[in-house]
Amino acid sequence: MRIAFYAPMKPPDHPVPSGDRTMARGLIAALEHAGHEVRLASRFRTFDNGDPARQERLRTLGGKLAERLFLRLRRGALPDVWFTYHLYHKAPDWLGPTISRRLGIPYVLAEASYAPKQAGGRWDIGHRAAAAAIERAALIFQPNPVDGACVLSLLRSPDSMVPLPPFLDTSAFRAAQRDACRAEFAEKLNLDAAEPWLLTVAMMRNDQKLISYRRLAAALEHVADLPWRLLVSGTGPAEAEVRAALHPLGERVRFAGMPDPDSLKRLYRAADLYVWPAVKEAWGMTLLEAQSAGVPVVAGNGGGVPAVVADGETGLLAPEGDDAAFAEAVRKLLGEPDLRQRMGSAASARMVERHDISVAARLLHAQLTAIANTAVA
Repeated sequence: MRIAFYAPMKPPDHPVPSGDRTMARGLIAALEHAGHEVRLASRFRTFDNGDPARQERLRTLGGKLAERLFLRLRRGALPDVWFTYHLYHKAPDWLGPTISRRLGIPYVLAEASYAPKQAGGRWDIGHRAAAAAIERAALIFQPNPVDGACVLSLLRSPDSMVPLPPFLDTSAFRAAQRDACRAEFAEKLNLDAAEPWLLTVAMMRNDQKLISYRRLAAALEHVADLPWRLLVSGTGPAEAEVRAALHPLGERVRFAGMPDPDSLKRLYRAADLYVWPAVKEAWGMTLLEAQSAGVPVVAGNGGGVPAVVADGETGLLAPEGDDAAFAEAVRKLLGEPDLRQRMGSAASARMVERHDISVAARLLHAQLTAIANTAVA
C-alpha cells in the first residue's frame, strides 16, 4: 500500500543525527521491507521549546500547509494510510489529522505520548493538539511501554494501541570480525588491546545527555582501581562540557568523534562493555546497537530501558541516577570476562529474535493491512 510518512519532531533526512532520526529512518525501512511504498509527506518541523506565540504561528502555518498538501495529494495517487512518527506536546501533528480525515484514509501513529500535567502550561497548544490526534488515530504503534497508560486513556479501544519493540537491522552490527575491529581501534586510538574497553555512543547535548555523561564520569571514578579504557563516540554543542565532566578520568578516556556508520559498527564490535546511565531515555537506540554487536550493557534502569535490556541476561541495570550501583555493575562485568561473553552472546540472540527489522516489518504489515481492510469495509 501507499503510505504518507511524516515526522513532526525531526524529518528522517535531517542533517543532525539522533535516536529520533534513526527510528524514523528505521520505520521507513521496515515499511519498505514489508513491501509498502513510503513517501515523505512533509518536512515541516513543529518542535517548540515552550513559546506559546511560536506554537500559535506553527498551528497557523500547519493549517495552510495541510490545505496545500491535501490538494496536491488529491491530484495524484492517493495514499492508503497516513503514518506519523513521534507525536507529543512539544511536536504536535498539524497535518495528518486534517489530511487523513479529508482523504478518508486511516490515521496511524508511532511513538505517541500524552502528558496530562502539561494541560494549561507552556505547551498547552501542543498538548491539546496531541490529545486530539491520539483520539483520532485508528492505530498507535508504541515502542516505549512507559507512554502507554496515558495514551490509553484517550483511545476508544485499547486494541488500537499495539506494542512495537524498538528495532534495527541487527545483521549490520554482526558482520565485522571482532579481532580485526579491535586491532583497528587499538591503532587509531592508541589503546592496549589487552585491557577491557568500555564504550559510550551518545550525542553531546545540554540536556539529559550531558546529565548522563556526568553520571557516567562519577560512576567510573568508583572503579578507578581496575584496568579499563573508556571510548566515547559523539559530538554536539555540549562537547566542551562533556570533556570537562570526563576530564578527571584522565588518560583512560579516548574520544572517537562521530565515525561514519560503518566505522561506528566496527567500534561497537571492538568494545567489551557498553556503559550508559540513560537518564530520562525513552529506550536508547545505542543500547540496541551495542547488544546487536554482541556487547553486554550496563545502563540506568529508567524509562523504556528495561524493555530493551534484559537485566541479568544481556546486561546489568542500575537504579537511574545511582552512581555507586552503576559502578558496582561495571565492576562485576569487568571482573568476570566469561559472564561478559555469555551476556554478549545472549544480547545478540535476543536482538535477532525480538528487535530485528524483519520482526518489526511483519508486525507493521499485519496491523496496517488489517486497519486498511477495515477502513475499506
